[in-house]
Amino acid sequence: MNETRRALIDALADGPIDGPALADRLDVSRAAVWKQVEALREAGFGIESGDDGYRVVEIPEYGAEAIAFGLEAPYRIEYHDQIGSTNDRARELAETGEDNLVVVADEQTGSRGRLGREWIGPSGGVWASLLLRPERPPAEIPVYALAAAVAVARAAREAGAEAIIKWPNDVLLAGEEPTQRKLAGILTEMEGEADRVSWLVVGIGVNANVDAGALPDGATSLREATGDVDRRVFLQRLLETFHDLTGGDTDLHAILDEWRQLSATLGQRVRVETPGETIVGEAIDVQFPGSLVVRTDDDERVVHTGDCEHLRPV
Repeated sequence: MNETRRALIDALADGPIDGPALADRLDVSRAAVWKQVEALREAGFGIESGDDGYRVVEIPEYGAEAIAFGLEAPYRIEYHDQIGSTNDRARELAETGEDNLVVVADEQTGSRGRLGREWIGPSGGVWASLLLRPERPPAEIPVYALAAAVAVARAAREAGAEAIIKWPNDVLLAGEEPTQRKLAGILTEMEGEADRVSWLVVGIGVNANVDAGALPDGATSLREATGDVDRRVFLQRLLETFHDLTGGDTDLHAILDEWRQLSATLGQRVRVETPGETIVGEAIDVQFPGSLVVRTDDDERVVHTGDCEHLRPV
């Protein structure tokens, strides 16, 4: 979606606006405005032209233009009906210099999760990868995964599902252990140097309007929890929350408080498989930029990365 199309969508989202005002705002000719309006109509928008100008009366269910319409976050949208992996596409775009862009797909055929695990991405889910170039040191980047988990959990709760977060970044549907089933996952990838980040990709996969039978054991969907959701609105709320938490000069430390409020891990007895050892104890806190603090029988351990299993409440 080009910049003129995005500017037109933003203008129409503000309310009725006439052709001359649109031409001035977009710095294009009246003919170019008409051409862009017709393109939006072909994309599924219902746009009426009255005495007060152009007015949107119908929005497509999903797609780049639909997600961008009314989105209160500075991200451009690239949409695919089907793609191998939104993360792979975002990495390709990173090499071309793109920034503040979200790759979205209705279906993924070659997606993956943390630790190289297979991730199912059937049609009806929310599969999105944010491409960012944060002016932050690489050591702070893990907190972006926590922010994404918070954003997903909030959007799910707004849709009616009681979502909670398992460290580090799995979003679950609340329930008595061991019935807390996985609703969403996050996978981050980064390229940079010791003191700077070249690019960051935050991949988000949410089992939205997907039948449970199409998912692996231990997974669930928003459809199973609440019925079908409006994916356009869901993704918009997710992106807006993520931007509120991470954009500009925001204090990233505040993300930890938001994460704690939604945590399913704190207060649990856990087993964490790290690259070098297994740590068992009570999860008592998170430290910036997202390390888990575990109280073992001997001492307190700060775990920076690992695979966490909930054992039982303490």
